[in-house]
Amino acid sequence: MQRVAGAVMGALIGDALALGCHWYYDLAELRRECGPWITDYLTPRPDRYHSGLLAGDISQTGLLLVMLMESLVHCAGYEEDDFTRRLDTELFPQLDGTPMQGPGGYTNQSIREAWRKRVPEHRPWGECAGDADTTEGAERAIAIAAFYALQPKKMAEAVCSNIALTQHDPAIVAMSVAFNAVLAQLVSGASLTPQIGTTLMAQVRSGALPFHAVTQGHLQPPSQGGEGMRAGQFTSPDALLTAGYAALAAADPD
Repeated sequence: MQRVAGAVMGALIGDALALGCHWYYDLAELRRECGPWITDYLTPRPDRYHSGLLAGDISQTGLLLVMLMESLVHCAGYEEDDFTRRLDTELFPQLDGTPMQGPGGYTNQSIREAWRKRVPEHRPWGECAGDADTTEGAERAIAIAAFYALQPKKMAEAVCSNIALTQHDPAIVAMSVAFNAVLAQLVSGASLTPQIGTTLMAQVRSGALPFHAVTQGHLQPPSQGGEGMRAGQFTSPDALLTAGYAALAAADPD
């Protein structure tokens, strides 16, 4: 439970820490206005993203994470109808489809696209996803990864379904699921070591994670002969391997 709490609280704390220094592309400007290192919450400047919010507030992405957490607790699991009802009644009435508006001071492209299809166009859920390549879906799904950390198959199914509410690019959905699969491993007790990729690939081969792979154990070439069809799987497990490679690079003395 400590790791579950740490995952969601860490996400919210990180969101709040980033609020005042969000989206600076000039490092000199960032350091001049926010200091050489972020050590505390900052109130966003009036001419910046999230203006009007105060130090310690969270962005709309953080608010969506809280909304999903509340839905998971209320339903004792992921119930998509409950979460979409909350979007319809709690968030969407406060939006107008423009970026610099809405709770949290900024509305991501994926949410703006979903709002346009759901509200002005009156489309049903399941037809509201767009092409945005943002990480907002992966970030809110942290709650699902923490909740189902010990059930990788259920975690992947719920995360995939939740991401698909707002984004339908297969690569974005796959990377979002992979990110949360790594998080689920950490919540369940694993460490961020080079071996984490091996563990995740074992879950792919067992059918727990919906990624396509032709390699054998330890990423060896496939055996001779044709491969069977694997419907409904993401085309490549490369995103699952990234965390292990990052850990390997961090420990490389060269």
